[in-house]
Amino acid sequence: MPRFRWLLSIAPNSDETIYLVADNSGRNGSTWCKADLERAVETVIQDLLARKYRQPIRVVAFNTAERWSEDVSEDIAREIQHRCNLQLSDVPSHLQEFVDRYAAQDSRQYSLRLV
Repeated sequence: MPRFRWLLSIAPNSDETIYLVADNSGRNGSTWCKADLERAVETVIQDLLARKYRQPIRVVAFNTAERWSEDVSEDIAREIQHRCNLQLSDVPSHLQEFVDRYAAQDSRQYSLRLV
């Protein structure tokens, strides 16, 4: 009999995509926080903007039923930058490092055609 049979799985039993946010908790180190499953991507973005995480490091999505995982930090950071741009506001200071790391601004300069 295997010794690990009593361990509970933290993986969901259904075909759901789970989002985890790695957060720097200061002296306590880093923690992984699970987002609410309802509208998970939107929940992660809203929670980040609402400062529910101290200093986000990374966002990872996974689906055990489909057997995949992916670092979605760039997608989340770009969406935060996009929303701030639409509102003509700066990225909140607690997210600035995260957005700078993953959503590097497009440095291309486009030329205008003169007619």
